[in-house]
Amino acid sequence: MATTKRAAPRSKKAPETAAAAPPIESAPPVKRARRKKGPAEGSRGLPAGVLLAGPVPPEVDALAHAIQEDGGSVLAVYRDPLGAHPTVLAGLPLDRVEPTPFQRDLSEAHAKKLAAVIDKIGTFLDPIIAFRRPDGRYWTPNGRHRLEAMKRLGGRALVALVVPDERVAYQILALNTEKAHNVRERALEVIRMARSLAEAGSDRTEADFSFEFEEPALLTLGLCYEARPRFSGGSYHGILRATDAFLDVSLEDALAHREAEAQKLLALDDRVTEIAAALKARGFESPFLKPFVVARLNPLRFRKGAAMAVDDVLDHMLDAARAFDVGRVRHDQIARAAGPPMEEAA
Repeated sequence: MATTKRAAPRSKKAPETAAAAPPIESAPPVKRARRKKGPAEGSRGLPAGVLLAGPVPPEVDALAHAIQEDGGSVLAVYRDPLGAHPTVLAGLPLDRVEPTPFQRDLSEAHAKKLAAVIDKIGTFLDPIIAFRRPDGRYWTPNGRHRLEAMKRLGGRALVALVVPDERVAYQILALNTEKAHNVRERALEVIRMARSLAEAGSDRTEADFSFEFEEPALLTLGLCYEARPRFSGGSYHGILRATDAFLDVSLEDALAHREAEAQKLLALDDRVTEIAAALKARGFESPFLKPFVVARLNPLRFRKGAAMAVDDVLDHMLDAARAFDVGRVRHDQIARAAGPPMEEAA
């Protein structure tokens, strides 16, 4: 009997073991910045019903008597609703009030328009801020145009919030947010303020006035604008803002340092103006010639995050300006520097 060979069972191929996949690392949790909670509504300051309550401090009582002796009238003594600081609401003789010598220049157009509006309404509705000086005169740090308008209308008095602390005169720039100053106005106001404080013999450093002066760049730009009223400070403002710092020296020494810094900047601007004129002579027509040249001279242009002292930056830019070759500038470079056309940028 023939035996049938049984086919040998096929050996099952062992499945290939898959290489162990590397463990998937979970992404670190994103840290969300905690939103700062503001104070709860109605949680700060004084309630309206108690602004007239409380004893009057001796210095405020003395101020109220001085106002009356100066020919003014005290309308009320109250505590301000946020910090509870005592303030005198008073009527002041117009001929005793003058603007602080360091605020922005009078705008003839603004003064004329304001006088016409006040005259038409027939009411002076916007009290100025003022403080009393030892000579019995009053300085207003923010009411130049209202004061001028009332003078032009032949007014004899105006209403003022008279504060006992004269430091408010040097802090008013920070409060001028409704009608923002341009760079020129801010710079001139800050440098005049610094000079006034230095002449008054302040023993504080420039850095101590960082709140009042806002930016160190404004001090240097202010000196440039004083020397050259049509100085194009906007072209250099960004560079100075990124590199300048308040000085930890007396105001007198700081002003001397700023003067030297301003002279460098003015020399740089002279050379930039020459380069822009040479480019124009080669047929380049653009309102952005000076900003283009300044950008090309800026040593921080391709150094993201790099830090340089302002004096080093100005020295570098002066050297680069002296060696600037107008023959290597192309039309497309200036076109790119100017940005997209107006309709594309909108």
